[in-house]
Amino acid sequence: MNLTEDPAPIGGIDVTAAHGRTVVRLWGEVDGALRAEASTSMAQALASTAPIVVDATEVTFIDSSGLAFVLQLNLAAGETAQGLTLRDPHRQVLEKLDMLGMAGEFAPEPEQAPERAIA
Repeated sequence: MNLTEDPAPIGGIDVTAAHGRTVVRLWGEVDGALRAEASTSMAQALASTAPIVVDATEVTFIDSSGLAFVLQLNLAAGETAQGLTLRDPHRQVLEKLDMLGMAGEFAPEPEQAPERAIA
């Protein structure tokens, strides 16, 4: 075993564009180890004018650093009029936002209408 190799990540933040929105996907353990990734992801998400969707479906753990990222992204998205919604947040995320009294600050992602083929 080579001790200089980085272990496989156990959490992460990805930013993609889909359906006219910027999707920030949180997965696995979202904690202080993702600080640099969070900064980069926030800059990417705010570089667009598209509304932001935070997909927290696959979060298994979130600490104060992860919550701070979500709260700061929400604040910044509000200042740029992009808006931010949560997509199916994992229980871990909802419980911690509720403990902070912040759960009501996030709108759920609206249902998307099914795409129709153009004839």
